[in-house]
Amino acid sequence: MMSQGHPQRWLILGVICLAQLTVLLDNTALNVAIPSLTRELDATTADIQWMINAYSLVQSGLLLTAGSAADRYGRKKMLITGLVLFGAGSLAAGLAGSTAQLVAARAGMGVGGALLLTTTLAVVMQIFTPDEHPKAIGIWSAVNALGFAAGPLIGGFVLNHFWWGAIFLINLPVAALALAAVVVLVPESKAPRGDRPDLPGALLSTVGMTALVFAIISGPVHGWTSPRVLATAAVAVAVLSLFAYWENRTPAPMLDPHFFRDRRFTGAVAGAVLITFGMGGALFLLTQHLQLVLGYGPLEAGLRTAPLALTVVALNFTGVSARWAARLGTPAAIALGMVLMSCGLGSIAVLDASGYGGTLLGLLLIGAGCAIANPAMAHAIMSAIPPEKAGVGAGINGTLAEFGNGLGVAVLGAVLSSRVASGDSLSAGLGAGQLVGAVAVVAGGFVAAGLLRRAERNAA
Repeated sequence: MMSQGHPQRWLILGVICLAQLTVLLDNTALNVAIPSLTRELDATTADIQWMINAYSLVQSGLLLTAGSAADRYGRKKMLITGLVLFGAGSLAAGLAGSTAQLVAARAGMGVGGALLLTTTLAVVMQIFTPDEHPKAIGIWSAVNALGFAAGPLIGGFVLNHFWWGAIFLINLPVAALALAAVVVLVPESKAPRGDRPDLPGALLSTVGMTALVFAIISGPVHGWTSPRVLATAAVAVAVLSLFAYWENRTPAPMLDPHFFRDRRFTGAVAGAVLITFGMGGALFLLTQHLQLVLGYGPLEAGLRTAPLALTVVALNFTGVSARWAARLGTPAAIALGMVLMSCGLGSIAVLDASGYGGTLLGLLLIGAGCAIANPAMAHAIMSAIPPEKAGVGAGINGTLAEFGNGLGVAVLGAVLSSRVASGDSLSAGLGAGQLVGAVAVVAGGFVAAGLLRRAERNAA
């Protein structure tokens, strides 16, 4: 890490955010294209699920390995590789003539996506000074929200004027621009020590995480007690247990078990899983609430979720959330952010009878909470890890988000299904799911804040 910060660090941050936005826009835009894909490629429901899941399975399985590769071989090299792979995958997806070709192209994009999501955050940690990390991570984090909001809108616009393949082809000029800027501007950085690569660890983490995410994705579709889900979950538990055992034994582990003895790290990890669990599931329910209860079309629903993302972007890009976090301290900032988010989810659940007004209030509160809590959590995870392991830290951060989101969609979706099956209205079922999400988020806030506060006291 540079003691003065890189002289062009804010320009480089813009380039990094552009690279990241490419990935995020594509994932959210694809959901809008589902009716077109069904019609034009004769895709079945299972085909559609694989088009979406091929990407997330590959990306979530590879995040830790991608972060470790970036630390070892160079973060700039892996950022360039990620952009090339993502661009090539986008081209193949846009020109795909069958569902099988599209699924394969999406899997290739997942490899590029894993490299991009880990290297972008790792480079941010390298080029900024510690004092600037909260603001820089806040801007990096706001790009996630921008992708969430803008994806469906861009997807809807493209589909109104072009065929479905254009959703993938619009990535190409953005990826090319980001690639040129990365080559010229981003400095190379990597871990100074020449440890042997932890190939068994990489293989075990990839197989274990892929199996775990597959079980979570398959549960709501095939049933939690189906042989497919139980077998995949058993493989995930066995392989991840073996991964933990191996990392404790090998002299050069990819994921150092000592990280978990740091209360800052364990507090941030616990909070990150619970915050993404509550938010991932609640936002999944929100799209159904807007379309099935309030009666909006997909594009209208996308527009009406935009206040959440715009609040995150406004508070993070102006540095307001970083100033609040600095004034309050990380534990209090995380607790405040989680409470605001929980109140927002509660507002959507309780005030749904008032139409969009209650939802709008909820979105603004969730946005303010996200703007404060998410960067503080990412900063806590990254600052608890040595700078030379920044890629692995970013991989952990991304893996937690994938895991929490998938689990949230699965569990809160199950709450909705069970309430509707027991005779409740769809609106009541959605409200119950939102309230479960609200409880998970506020619990996550207090668990994380408590552990981080204890870590600060022990350090003092």
